[in-house]
Amino acid sequence: MTDMGLGCIAVGCPDLRDLTLNWCLGITDLGVQLLALKCKKLRTLNLSYTMISKDCLPAIMKLPNLEVLALVGCVGIDDDALSGLENGCSKSLRVLDLSTCRNVTHTGVSSVVKAVPNLLELNLSYCCNVTPSMGKCFQMLPKLQTLKLEGCKFMADGLKYIGISCVSLRELSLSKCSGVTDTDLSFVVSRLKNLLKLDITCNRNITDVSLATITSSCPSLVSLRMESCSHFSSEGLRLIGKRCCHLEELDITDSDLDDEGLKALSGCRKLSSLKIGICMRISDEGLIHIGKSCPELRDIDLYRSGGISDEGVTQIAQGCPMLESINLSYCTEITDVSLVSLSKCAKLNTLEIRGCPSVSSAGLSEIAIGCRLLAKLDVKKCFAINDVGMLFLSQFSHSLRQINLSYCSVTDIGLLSLSSICGLQNMTIVHLAGITPNGLMAALMVSGGLTRVKLHAAFRSMMPPHMLKVVEARGCAFQWIDKPFKVFYLPPYKPRSSKSDATYGNNSLEMCLYDEIMRNACYRRLDCQPYMNMMV
Repeated sequence: MTDMGLGCIAVGCPDLRDLTLNWCLGITDLGVQLLALKCKKLRTLNLSYTMISKDCLPAIMKLPNLEVLALVGCVGIDDDALSGLENGCSKSLRVLDLSTCRNVTHTGVSSVVKAVPNLLELNLSYCCNVTPSMGKCFQMLPKLQTLKLEGCKFMADGLKYIGISCVSLRELSLSKCSGVTDTDLSFVVSRLKNLLKLDITCNRNITDVSLATITSSCPSLVSLRMESCSHFSSEGLRLIGKRCCHLEELDITDSDLDDEGLKALSGCRKLSSLKIGICMRISDEGLIHIGKSCPELRDIDLYRSGGISDEGVTQIAQGCPMLESINLSYCTEITDVSLVSLSKCAKLNTLEIRGCPSVSSAGLSEIAIGCRLLAKLDVKKCFAINDVGMLFLSQFSHSLRQINLSYCSVTDIGLLSLSSICGLQNMTIVHLAGITPNGLMAALMVSGGLTRVKLHAAFRSMMPPHMLKVVEARGCAFQWIDKPFKVFYLPPYKPRSSKSDATYGNNSLEMCLYDEIMRNACYRRLDCQPYMNMMV
């Protein structure tokens, strides 16, 4: 798209309110100036990653109704460009995003705050170093409520002056910052009495000292994100549950959390999102407290929490009927019992059970039947999931948009059955022994809605180029993975009992298909050279 096309929009759509031009590299200052001249009712304008420069900013800032302006990654925006804003003050602008504008320094930021006195949200992530002078200039933004400084480097006292200048802040993001210390962070949060959201992800130098101040000074927090803050102790983490009872979102992934900590967190009865992946000290005992006390939970992440089994997952499913997303990847102790319990959560739309070898198509079929809103499914390395599971998904999971089948026991039959799901957009089907080039090509031709497919590079030379072009012409992008096959051993074959037969009703065809696939999966041991050749 060029200035000519943008000019047509500007002239033909004078009532335009919202416009996004991300990555439109053909747009220049001329087109944006014409847009600002003709579309006076613009409220939201996103020019991220375009080639604009200082020449168009004065025209943009004169838009009388502009409230949101995004200039993410605009290399032409520097201190010189921002210095011109002082002559074109915008009283209507409320949100400004300058993240990843690496040619902007504290001098340019100072120009911005003088030009937009009514700013409510400012994003300077990955933009510039935070100096004391920059912190002081925020005093000119008395209404500022959201400040995002992700990935920034704090110079001496830079953070302290933010605490002095931004007393009205409700949201502060310091994710992945450097130079943040216990002393400075404690000082800041002690002054921000109205703070509701705090993100200190990957700040590895802060300790329980900061956490004690955060929990005592900000009891009204509704969101606290502190993934990979490795110097917090289990005792410090318990303070969160004891003092911040209004929390709705909590991310303490990769921490020292234990069952006592989960018990304390159960006091946060409004929790809707809880991320506690890679917390090696938690078990079912602690998770049961969450299931019993947090009925509003919608999203829980238990990635690689090896102490979790069916008992804990069942309690979450029973106690949290609003559950929409759960990540159980590499929780190797869970079985189909967990999936059966989760199938009662009718609002579940995201299920990640990668690397759970004890789940099978029997459990997946229950999910397909009970969770009709399922949109995202990851069953990579779930070796006992096969074509039967795909048949149930094709019949009941019409909302499915994304699926990862790598290392499963799915064959051409299962892949073709998935192709009947009209809305399926994203598939990862790397290292599937039962997939042939013909079966794969047939599935791709039938699946008209696909936008992204990840495949092993070996298939590229096996499929007719003209047919690949047809699929690509429909808007599907291929990602070719040249990755060696990793050796995994399938679980031993266990004949199904009469009780498990009931899972599939009285359809003898489905039962026979299931038995045949399972026998084949167990026969194709990975030490069999023909099978290895097929996988590679």
